[in-house]
Amino acid sequence: MTKEDKDYILVYGDAFIDYIADDVTNTSFTKYMGGATVNVAAGISRIGAPSALITITGDDEGSQFVRDGLAQEGVSLDYAVFNPTKRVSGVYVHLTEACERIFKDYVDETPDLQVEATQLNEAAFKHASALTVCSGTMFHPTALDTTRAAVEMAKEKGAIIAMDANIRPLRWSSEQFCRETITSFFEQVDILKVTDEELFFLTETTSLEEGIEQLNSYLVPIILVTVGENGTYAVLNGEVIHVPTEKVVPVDTTGAGDAFMAGVLRDVHYNGLPTTEEELVRCVSFGNKLGAMAATKAGALTALPYYDDIKHLLK
Repeated sequence: MTKEDKDYILVYGDAFIDYIADDVTNTSFTKYMGGATVNVAAGISRIGAPSALITITGDDEGSQFVRDGLAQEGVSLDYAVFNPTKRVSGVYVHLTEACERIFKDYVDETPDLQVEATQLNEAAFKHASALTVCSGTMFHPTALDTTRAAVEMAKEKGAIIAMDANIRPLRWSSEQFCRETITSFFEQVDILKVTDEELFFLTETTSLEEGIEQLNSYLVPIILVTVGENGTYAVLNGEVIHVPTEKVVPVDTTGAGDAFMAGVLRDVHYNGLPTTEEELVRCVSFGNKLGAMAATKAGALTALPYYDDIKHLLK
């Protein structure tokens, strides 16, 4: 299959409704379509690349809210699953005085209704340039099995595999199970994105150097360690490259990581997996700039840039 046959970036994961605090008092909240995978899928579409989302929704008001929102964003749901009894999960996001986001409380009425491996459509993977997943649902055995099946199918079809660790500790039964589950995917992925905090958690180290050295043992072709205002440490086949970011005054960092990931995946969709330092720096710099843009606006999805915001970066 040629690159021309790869029509879109495929995203797998849960849809959420984010209840995001209006200010640092955390006393009033506004409802948004959310979840890391939803944000990334929408973020990709906004900046001019096609995306498709594999998720599950029901016949409730929340599910319709999400489907309507994704349609507005131009995200394909051709391969999503509909189960009338499914209820979309919710998460309350609090803001700290430093404008950092904290995932405080989860609401999940139907945790056992997940996309099953048998419901994956092979056609979805045939035309995907990349599949991106995160650990957001891996704590659930059905979702974990489906993630493994999706990664296997995508690899068989020649898609690039990207993973954003995106760790939410409140959702896991133990830290060790969380570590073991997430790291079990590392030998299959082509791009791994972690924050510095996630790096320390997964490797049980306290320095970037030690943490990256441990991750290198998995032979992931590209590792991206984001460190907020200090940019990204990008690792290409074991070689570490620091890619700085533009300094901005942050308003809310909730959407920064998803904007970064959307930017990286857009670059990969159109240019392929970076194989040289120059290609990697171009790709990561683009992601950094989108992440910085998102940090200057409130919310997650609401902060993600549009094509008109980034088109000058593509020249």
